[in-house]
Amino acid sequence: MITSPQNQTLKLVRKLHARRWRDKLGLFFAEGEDLVDAALEAGLEPVELLVAGETVLTELVAEVSTLPHPARAIAIFRREDLPVFEQRPVALSLWRVGDPGNVGTLIRAADAFGASVELSPGCADPTGPKALRASAGAVFRVPLGEGAGRRVGLAAHGGRPLRELELGDSTVFVLGSEREGLPEDVLARCDDAATIPTSGPAESLNVAAAGAIALYEWSRRAD
Repeated sequence: MITSPQNQTLKLVRKLHARRWRDKLGLFFAEGEDLVDAALEAGLEPVELLVAGETVLTELVAEVSTLPHPARAIAIFRREDLPVFEQRPVALSLWRVGDPGNVGTLIRAADAFGASVELSPGCADPTGPKALRASAGAVFRVPLGEGAGRRVGLAAHGGRPLRELELGDSTVFVLGSEREGLPEDVLARCDDAATIPTSGPAESLNVAAAGAIALYEWSRRAD
């Protein structure tokens, strides 16, 4: 039973709150029984496992948790144990999507439709606490890497309506950052540009909503 806040495992969890330490050590932590169970079910082996009231004092777990209501379980995993990349018929390519909640939600959408996810430099870390929670464990199943196929840039305005666009057997939907969208040079490298028409007063869709709609449209046609 861990009883000291100076315990090395607790210190490691604190370090892993920061991306620079996750990058340096190749480790990340998952908190909450649901997330930990999802990782274990996907075949990841924990480097360390903390269970409040069993392996560590409950109040010490609360001190290292990022949750408003501290998790009962916290596990440390290796990034190298995440899914090995494989090409899939459909993929999302994220360009500088910096919000971890959006990155996690897009990975969750990819999981729902059997897609892979490509992350550019400047994207939020998918193994950060907020992204992990938003992914609901999908990050343990979705391969991350550069997708191959016809690249369709999703633009808030000016593209062809998505419903009218021909989608190939292999499609990569490219989505831009929350504020700027896709820059012209990135859009120019795409094979086509598509817009999701909306009838309401909102100027544009949230990037995670746009990605989910695009994947649904691809899946609907593939069926």
